[in-house]
Amino acid sequence: MSKLELRIPPVAVVLACAGAMWLMARASGPSAVAANVRAGVATLLALAGIALAVAGIREFRVARTTVNPLHPEQAAAMVTGGIYARSRNPMYLGMFCLLAAWAAWLGRLAPFVVGLPAFVLYMNRFQIRPEERALEQRFGPAFGEYAARVRRWL
Repeated sequence: MSKLELRIPPVAVVLACAGAMWLMARASGPSAVAANVRAGVATLLALAGIALAVAGIREFRVARTTVNPLHPEQAAAMVTGGIYARSRNPMYLGMFCLLAAWAAWLGRLAPFVVGLPAFVLYMNRFQIRPEERALEQRFGPAFGEYAARVRRWL
């Protein structure tokens, strides 16, 4: 187990990635994409991200289980319905969409090709895999069956 596993709140990871993406965009000069196009795409992505995250939080609240991503071992229930029937990580997918919205708004290539993959790689390694280990320990074969049916992201 790495010292980074389940240590940094995902929202902090999003903010760090967003900051790095902003720095990349500043370093690459002005955008060639019209502001109204960037704003439209960014708005659609942001709305999708918010909808995914809220749907995930809602399902956790209905199941009366923790939304604290740093302590998956405290999960009171395994949530598999609603949005969780389509994605095992809709809240993280929502965060990804928000970062994609930010990248669209910035209108540069580097945030898309560096920032978004960095977020996914970090989350898979230091957040999602450790969560999955904890959920498998807590819920046994039921989690394995769920993971075999439903994709991690989409």
